[in-house]
Amino acid sequence: SQTERGRGRSSSLPTKTLNPSPTKPPPPSSSGGGASHRQPTHQAKMPLGQRAGDKSDSRYCGVEVLDFPAGDGLPAVLTHSLSSAFDFLLAPLVDPDYRPTPGAVLPVAASDLVLSPSQWSSHIVGKISEWIDLDSEDEQLRLDSELTLKQEIAWATHLSLQACVIPPPKRSTCANYARVVNNILQGLTNMQLWLRIPLEKSESMDEDHDKSETVDSWEWWNSFRLLCEHSSQLYVALDILSSLPSMNSLGRWFGEPVRAAILQTDAFLTNARGYPCLSKRHQTLLTGFFNHSVQVIISGRSNHNVSQVSEGVLSRDENHTEDTPTQHALSPYLDYMAYLYQRMDPLPEQERFEINYRDFLQSPLQPLMDNLEAQTYETFEKDTVKYTQYQRAIAKALVDKVSDDEVSTTRTVLMVVGAGRGPLVRASLQAAEETGRMLKVYAVEKNPNAVITLHSLIKLEGWESMVTIISSDMRCWDAPEKADILVSELLGSFGDNELSPECLDGAQRFLKPDGISIPSSYTSFIQPVTASKLHNDIKAHKDIAHFETAYVVKLHRVARLAPPQEVFSFAHPNFSPKATNQRYTKLQFELPQDTGSCLVHGFAGYFDAVLYKDVHLGIEPNTCTPNMFSWFPIFFPLRKPIYVPSESPIEVHFWRCCGATKVWYEWALVAPSPSPIHNSNGRSYWVGL
Repeated sequence: SQTERGRGRSSSLPTKTLNPSPTKPPPPSSSGGGASHRQPTHQAKMPLGQRAGDKSDSRYCGVEVLDFPAGDGLPAVLTHSLSSAFDFLLAPLVDPDYRPTPGAVLPVAASDLVLSPSQWSSHIVGKISEWIDLDSEDEQLRLDSELTLKQEIAWATHLSLQACVIPPPKRSTCANYARVVNNILQGLTNMQLWLRIPLEKSESMDEDHDKSETVDSWEWWNSFRLLCEHSSQLYVALDILSSLPSMNSLGRWFGEPVRAAILQTDAFLTNARGYPCLSKRHQTLLTGFFNHSVQVIISGRSNHNVSQVSEGVLSRDENHTEDTPTQHALSPYLDYMAYLYQRMDPLPEQERFEINYRDFLQSPLQPLMDNLEAQTYETFEKDTVKYTQYQRAIAKALVDKVSDDEVSTTRTVLMVVGAGRGPLVRASLQAAEETGRMLKVYAVEKNPNAVITLHSLIKLEGWESMVTIISSDMRCWDAPEKADILVSELLGSFGDNELSPECLDGAQRFLKPDGISIPSSYTSFIQPVTASKLHNDIKAHKDIAHFETAYVVKLHRVARLAPPQEVFSFAHPNFSPKATNQRYTKLQFELPQDTGSCLVHGFAGYFDAVLYKDVHLGIEPNTCTPNMFSWFPIFFPLRKPIYVPSESPIEVHFWRCCGATKVWYEWALVAPSPSPIHNSNGRSYWVGL
């Protein structure tokens, strides 16, 4: 069964029978292979490398075939490339000189028989003819282009290819091209289409525009995918050239569905030994792509005369297996890619464990409404960092409460509300032992199943004289005495989303007026993100309810567009008679000037909590507690992604609403364009009281 992690669960949402994600995360044993998520069937050498726990597709590297391999040329090119440690080919399927004529046979690169089905699917990415121009003013060219595109995709489907690269738009208006591609996508089941986009700002393509005017190629992609209704089978193949846009501009692509980076040999520099290398900025970009499972495809002619490099291919006579193959012309570039990949820092142990949770949507836990299961408790109890922070906070509070002169005469009353199976009880007793303070502990827990485990723990550890177990909801318990210190861990990924404010409001009546609450305060944060994969996963449910639900998710393929800002804050204890847990705020985000336009799919949410004085824990990216895994971020989606023009501010409004039986959030964008108010009256998502 799926281990719960990050304060989320993969079971149904609390709203009737909705399922939080269309797919479960891959099992730990799954791995990519070539371009296709399958293990290569013919490979003489290893892929670029493998880091511990890394199942990234980016360790596979392909090569673009520039010349049309007629006849039996494709098998020879494939054999030569695989023996040179490339994993797959980006190869033209049809003679580029072909134009449709009635009754003519499609001049394909090879019969489907020259390669095995597994070779076609694992080692070939089809390259659609580059002359195709579906938005041409020339009607015959436009009609020929549509027919050829459909014929080539049909042939690729027949071959069971996993993907085809379709050429970039020839002009800024690409509506007809997108219409035909969208039509094709609706008939595809297993094949992806990768739209080739140059990663640069380039001159306008249209004759009626000033040639000095630059066009942001991200705009081409955005227009195309909007016209194609955010199809989950439409991806990007980025052409990486010698010049790059700003790093903020590049950052947008990490939230987009980029499957391949086509690295041109012209982008390489030459090192002192004459070998190819990349600039620091290119290296940074490629490392980022490696971390996001983007595969590299080497393209171009060799520009480096490295010794022992030859343009030769394997002998086509299968009887001469003893012949030594000549090295592939682009092998030095592949070697450099392997060098870049292998020198990356290994994934930390925590990241390796969480790799299968990346971008996997889970519904947030509701520990107040639901009784947690044993494996959920077990997962959180392994988070030693969190309990170490709690122990530090409790120790500081005990020292402040009881001076050194009073340690032999004063017993501090400490109540753990929401004790679970006892880790906070243990942390409290260890803090008392560490500081030499005497402690009387009340462990309050509403889950009768966890109470059974608590009783066993107290007996096993011999804590009967120090710990009293209370099987009750903290909001209903009538305490026999008041507490000096109230300890709780009721925090969700958004701070207050597991109803810590409501629970502690009910429990603080048995805290002394000068008593200490641990945590003493917590604040939620949000930031706008591009998250194409998350959007498509939610869209697969074909209803509004899923777009009005907040999800716990290990964010990975997202672009964070602006620094996080504070949303709601709560402090404890709060004895004010006018205290309310309803909240409303509006925030304005400014994107860095050189980012360019972007698409906002939703907001990533975090929290930071002050346990006591200078002891804090949280997941807000700038202040997050290292190596703590109890919480993943929360994600608030938008029903329709919002286009943000370059240098336009993003204004979002957030509400925390309280009813008699539930608490819920509502959210809406008002700039640069208004969205609907999401989750009005908690119709799709709420937290039960």
